[in-house]
Amino acid sequence: MIMAYEEVQATPLSTVAEAFEEIADIVENGKEEFRLKTFCDACALVSVLFNSLGFAFKFAEMEYCSKIRGLSESSERYITLHDVLDADVEGDTVKSPGSLSRNLRRVRQGLDLIRALFEQFLSVRDCSLREAASIAYTETCAPHHSWAIRAAVAAGMYTLPSRDQLLINLHETDESAEKRMRRYMKAVHPVIQYIDKLYVARNISLDW
Repeated sequence: MIMAYEEVQATPLSTVAEAFEEIADIVENGKEEFRLKTFCDACALVSVLFNSLGFAFKFAEMEYCSKIRGLSESSERYITLHDVLDADVEGDTVKSPGSLSRNLRRVRQGLDLIRALFEQFLSVRDCSLREAASIAYTETCAPHHSWAIRAAVAAGMYTLPSRDQLLINLHETDESAEKRMRRYMKAVHPVIQYIDKLYVARNISLDW
């Protein structure tokens, strides 16, 4: 009966928060290998959050999902995130279009975009979703996108759902959304830091 109740209470946001808490525990405690497949499985869940934002983030969702697919398909060949970067460093393909290291970098930006969006969403109660999303996008992804993509995203911001509609899309209340968004924000932070350290340790600039 308890299990059935928990299943009813599960939402896309709670599922994402739980998945990132699990991989954050791996990163922080180092009790087991941080496997690429484990990372990809957790990241794939985030696509639901992009989808709930509608047309404005359709490009971000498509790019994010394509990068996850590329990484996931290589998870039998490369066991850990370390293996991905080491292979591209050896082949001098870290920043090459389509490289797994580039895919990983873009996925990391997607995770950070959702974190920044939640942060803005929760910072001011009467903050509109459009305002929160605009600030989050400018902070995390805009520096890495072309003018054409930035312009398309800016236009799409006007199609974002209302704050209340987003909560409905996510099957959340104000209270439950805040709790679960904060759980995600806390859990994703060490994961993002871990990824950044992989690049820094190999003398790879983070500004790309």
